[in-house]
Amino acid sequence: MDPSIGNWGLNWLWGLPLIVLTVVIHAFSLGVIGKKVSAAFSSDRAARDLSTASILVMGGAALSAAILHAFEVAIWAGAYRFLGALQDNKSSMLYSMNAMTSYGHESLQLAPHWQMMGALEALSGWILFGLTAAFLFTVMQKVWQRTQGATLARRSRR
Repeated sequence: MDPSIGNWGLNWLWGLPLIVLTVVIHAFSLGVIGKKVSAAFSSDRAARDLSTASILVMGGAALSAAILHAFEVAIWAGAYRFLGALQDNKSSMLYSMNAMTSYGHESLQLAPHWQMMGALEALSGWILFGLTAAFLFTVMQKVWQRTQGATLARRSRR
């Protein structure tokens, strides 16, 4: 049997739990961010200055999502360092960011017997970015609904 096939089993044993862990962290964190978005829109100040509030809420949600993704990249990078798949923290973070985003043009490569894990991280990235896109779309819908509601309310007062 080809020894690289046996190593694939280790890749899956490490990769699948990392996918589950990052998806659980991501879903929980997006829920927390979503509650903060709802709270921001329910404040009296947001109702008075809707356009500024909308911009700040959307920007804050996007920034929070980016920080969340960076944290999840760091989890994968830590695993690569722990497993000895990459030689230093900087390389691990850069490789992980490239894999997670499917950017991947850097000349960094995992140790040959851990390369399947890079593909699994890319799969994880697709799942996480899909969740983020759905979340940001939902936030944008809330922004539009609030903006349209405020516009209609202003028109009816005239």
